[in-house]
Amino acid sequence: EVQLVESGGGSVQAGGSLRLSCTASGLTFDDYAMGWYRQRAESECERVSSISSEGVTYYGDSVKGRFTISKDNVRNSLYLQMDSLKPDDTGVYCCAAVPSNTYYSGPSCCVEPVPFGFWGQGTQVTVSS
Repeated sequence: EVQLVESGGGSVQAGGSLRLSCTASGLTFDDYAMGWYRQRAESECERVSSISSEGVTYYGDSVKGRFTISKDNVRNSLYLQMDSLKPDDTGVYCCAAVPSNTYYSGPSCCVEPVPFGFWGQGTQVTVSS
């Protein structure tokens, strides 16, 4: 059984930092594109950042220069370092393992099941002004 478990969410003031972690079991990181997605209020699912099996990274425009994705293949763990957080970063964040060279695009993620790849249960990030 594949499981992805996130940790590290919480509440922080604007300008602060949080580090999200995701530990996966039942799958091999190299077989998937790993990513962080978020669901903000009244917004569609957004791919925040992802990293391919080859280590190629992607960042959404709104987080470039502020967020850093990394992974540890030995520990089957994925991380997202979030710095200079803004109130607009508030949302539910989740990690996902999707087929290599793909990513998810859809109206909803993190708060309800997604019929594509494997997903964690989500962790709330709240940034206050």
